[in-house]
Amino acid sequence: MLNTGELRELFRLALPMVVSQSAFALMVFTDRLFLSRIDALHIASALGGGVTFFVSISLFLGVMSYATALVAQYYGSGQLQKCPRVLTQGVLMSLVSLPLLLVIAWVMGGLFAVMGHPPEQVVLEQQYYYVLMGGACFTLIKACAAAYFCGIARTRVVMITDVLGVLLNIPLTWALVFGKLGLPELGIRGAALATIIATTFSIGMYALFYFNRIHRQRFQVLASFRYDAGILRRYIRLGLPSGFETFIGAATFNFFLLLFQSYGVTEGAAMAIVFNWDMLNYVPLIGLNIAVTSLIGRYVGAGDMTRTNQVIAAGFLLAVSYSLVLAVLFVLFRVQLMEVFATPGEDFSAISAAGSQMMLGMATYVLADAIILVSSGVLRGAGDTRWLMNTSMSLHVLMLISQFILIKQLDCDPLVSWWGFVAMLLALAVIYLRRLLGQTWRRPSRLARVMAE
Repeated sequence: MLNTGELRELFRLALPMVVSQSAFALMVFTDRLFLSRIDALHIASALGGGVTFFVSISLFLGVMSYATALVAQYYGSGQLQKCPRVLTQGVLMSLVSLPLLLVIAWVMGGLFAVMGHPPEQVVLEQQYYYVLMGGACFTLIKACAAAYFCGIARTRVVMITDVLGVLLNIPLTWALVFGKLGLPELGIRGAALATIIATTFSIGMYALFYFNRIHRQRFQVLASFRYDAGILRRYIRLGLPSGFETFIGAATFNFFLLLFQSYGVTEGAAMAIVFNWDMLNYVPLIGLNIAVTSLIGRYVGAGDMTRTNQVIAAGFLLAVSYSLVLAVLFVLFRVQLMEVFATPGEDFSAISAAGSQMMLGMATYVLADAIILVSSGVLRGAGDTRWLMNTSMSLHVLMLISQFILIKQLDCDPLVSWWGFVAMLLALAVIYLRRLLGQTWRRPSRLARVMAE
């Protein structure tokens, strides 16, 4: 049943997160737009290097981001002093993970050549990837801080911080990529370096809000700087499956992307552009997903499960309505949207033709994304992370195996591979929705285990 009060509360929490995530999408969009002014190879390299970076940190990032649900549960139960302790444990885990991240960077950096990419593309992908990995620890700390403020329902803090970070990032990227304002011309490395600088700036902004006197006193921040075994165990127990879910999803997507790019620069550039437009749908839905997780976590902590149905209905109304509008626009203006990324003075017709066909598949799966992200937000907020991990891992691995067969063994047309990817997302949406409509995740005995330290 849809409750207007719950819809307003979800919208109040979600809107700043949508703006925040959209700011991130704008940052990536402009990064690749600047790089497209060099050539199509730089666009494909930024996509390959960027997604590989995300895969490399995704396990850690998934764990850190689960702070939203943990903090919201403590917030809902009235244990405000435990909220900042979650952030402390997250920062400690981020720092401890640094040596492992360096090893991962060394291993993953050779993946581009193994996947058969052209040598000139491999060089650019490695440059972009290694610079981003140099600031990976800052990325994790920022994610944990953002999750904390989402958990205590202060999503406006996240919005303000991210928007200011992007406002710094965009001109800095332009200056570092093209050598403007007296800065060196670093090309694709400049785009990555600007991202790290903006991330560090954002951490400083979060610190200002965190140590604000009113917040500091209400949540007993100064008493939170200590190791808390109970919270850390709970963080790892519930967050690690969420991290593995994120990692497997990101890893299989990255391998699919790299496999698809083996078709050639034309197909790789077309995919990069299509996924750029996909971010207009996916990234705002991530903001809604975070808001849903926060609200559900709060009600789980308060023991008020009767309001979860209202959150679910409100979430689906917002997500499906938004995605439906975009799906129509992606179909009607698919050619014009591809041409936005045309490199001046170069023949763009082959990339535009391939991407226009792929846009039809994207218009199909954006509605599946809406269902997936609302459903997973609810289940994650309720601590159903093991089921999410097992289901997501199974389907994503199956997708990767099928893509390897289609691309490398059967040498299928790129569009056959693309529609196989679309079919996997549709299947995932159906399975998530069935779990959401069931009663297993709502059982009081299971929820009691979720809250136990």
